[in-house]
Formats: sequence, C-alpha cells, structure tokens
Amino acid sequence: MEQYAAPLRELIEEFNKLPGIGNKTAQRLAFYVMNLPEEKSAKLANAIINAKKNIRYCSVCQNLSESEVCNICSNTARDHSIICVMESPRDIMQMERTNEYKGVYHVLHGAISPMDNITPDDIKIKELVARVAEGGIKEVIMATNPNLEGEATSMYISKLLKPFGVKVTKIAHGVPVGGELEFADEVTLGKALNWRVEI
Repeated sequence: MEQYAAPLRELIEEFNKLPGIGNKTAQRLAFYVMNLPEEKSAKLANAIINAKKNIRYCSVCQNLSESEVCNICSNTARDHSIICVMESPRDIMQMERTNEYKGVYHVLHGAISPMDNITPDDIKIKELVARVAEGGIKEVIMATNPNLEGEATSMYISKLLKPFGVKVTKIAHGVPVGGELEFADEVTLGKALNWRVEI
C-alpha cells in the first residue's frame, strides 16, 4: 500500500477496520469516496458524526435511539409484558421485518464469550434482570444467536430469571423454510428434530 498517498492509505486502513471489510473492499470504498463530489463526501462524513453524536442507548431496552426512550418502548400498542432478548440492534430490525412480534425488546450488545474475555458484566444483562424485577413481565423470549456463545448466554440468563417466576422461552432453530435437508448441517438438523411440533 506504499504506492498510495498517506491520506488515502489512512482512509483504506480505517475502512479495513470495519467488520466484514477486507483489504480489497476497503480499497474499493476508499476510491469510491475519493471520486465523490466534495459535498457528497462531506455529507457522508457528517452523517457518521451526527449518528455518533445523537444516537444513544434507550434507557429501557438498550436499543439504539435518538431519544431517551426508543420508539418501540414508547409505543403503547405493543405488549410490554413480553420481552424478546436480542444480541444486537440489527437483530431487532430482522425481527420487526416479520411483522409477527408485537412485544418489546432488550438488547444485550453481545454474548458471553470467555474466549473473547466477554463476561456477563460486559453486556446488558443487569439491565434485563432489573426490568424483570420491576414486575409486569409474563414472558422473556431468548433470541440469541444459535452458536455456543448465544446458547451459553441464553442459559445463563434463564437461570438468573428463574427466581422471578417468569416464563423463559427460546426461539426455535432448525431447517429454514425453502431449505433442503441435504444442505443442512448436523447441528441444525438435530435441533430441528428435537424441536419438532405436532401437525
């Protein structure tokens, strides 16, 4: 990368630090930005600064929000007695696209991962327990990722919530709709078999 001028090299390096962005994509993005008219590149830079400055965690569910309480938590039409626990704000957007879920959320901002030195204190578990302790919660749905960290987080939280007498459920995992069995891995197939339902 020595062939690039220092400011361009720095821009490529910054893009390269983003998750899922390799060196070639970082270069492509940097050249794209360099070819933008100055007002458009300024608009992009300002959008990043504005988002960093004005977005905070919702005081109730820990989702990203422009105000103290997010739009979902302040919506009286939603069922506030059901909390769906997600690892990331992106997961909420996926769930909302289904138009099936009418409760509220809680965002952990990660999952317990001893290998990555992420402990229960590093994510938003205390805030969830405090919400449940306030009362009025009938069910907590664990919708963490179906991997080792997500499963461990789910189990840990369910044990913490047991004393409150709240129903703790977990979203089903298994073969996706439109998927073919020959392409499913053994873990996914095993979960689909274990969580079969009567028809």
